[in-house]
Amino acid sequence: MKRIYPHTSPYGAAFNAARLSEACTLYRRMVDDDATICLTMAGALTPAGLGGGIIELIRRGLVDMIISTGANMYHDIHFALDLPVYKGSPSVDDRQLQKEGIVRIYDVFLPFDTLFETDRYVQENMDIEGTHSTADIHHHLGQRLLENAKRPEYSILAAAAEFDVPIYCPSPGDSSIGMNIAYLRALERHIATDVERDVLETAAIIYSSTKSGVVVLGGGAPKNFFMQTQPMLSQILHLPESGHDYFIQITADAPHWG
Repeated sequence: MKRIYPHTSPYGAAFNAARLSEACTLYRRMVDDDATICLTMAGALTPAGLGGGIIELIRRGLVDMIISTGANMYHDIHFALDLPVYKGSPSVDDRQLQKEGIVRIYDVFLPFDTLFETDRYVQENMDIEGTHSTADIHHHLGQRLLENAKRPEYSILAAAAEFDVPIYCPSPGDSSIGMNIAYLRALERHIATDVERDVLETAAIIYSSTKSGVVVLGGGAPKNFFMQTQPMLSQILHLPESGHDYFIQITADAPHWG
């Protein structure tokens, strides 16, 4: 047996530090193997300020496709617009926050005006017509952020648009971006999302790949939306497929819950 300290194992330290080292080693293998790498995002990642690392992955060419909740992309816009997002406390009374005009995401505090300004931005810059994949919707918003946002360098949407990384959302109506599109529809604007196109596009990306891998942050619908590309190809389209090649998941959940 090797001593853990000072001579660490090939995977580094122990416990979760070792698991993280294993994940980094696997990520390097994905890159070296020229695999198509998908990043899935569930949970409040962007409001918690974790967007910077994802932007860096995009800029370094270490991710080819993103599947995210719509909420993560909506809250990403706050940072591009340089709107206030505060670190608070989970113990603060919700009723007091309501009186002070603050929305909470656990210990992240958002003034109402941050949401209102973001809504206004989405409504004014969603100046396209017709039915679009969610990747097209996000690309359009990212382009607008590059053109007119105060701090586009802080935005996943802007980085993805700049480096042509598609961002899909399996449930676009379950977010404030989707609600703002619904508002535009109520004003008789001819704009809609096409989730079936998302299904076909993501399956096509995987089918055209020699190898594929995924980094799952959280789980949920984004994780499953990536995983279902294989049954879409083999079960529905009856195309020969051998499954995904690499899988990394980072989650706060315990394995025994499935």
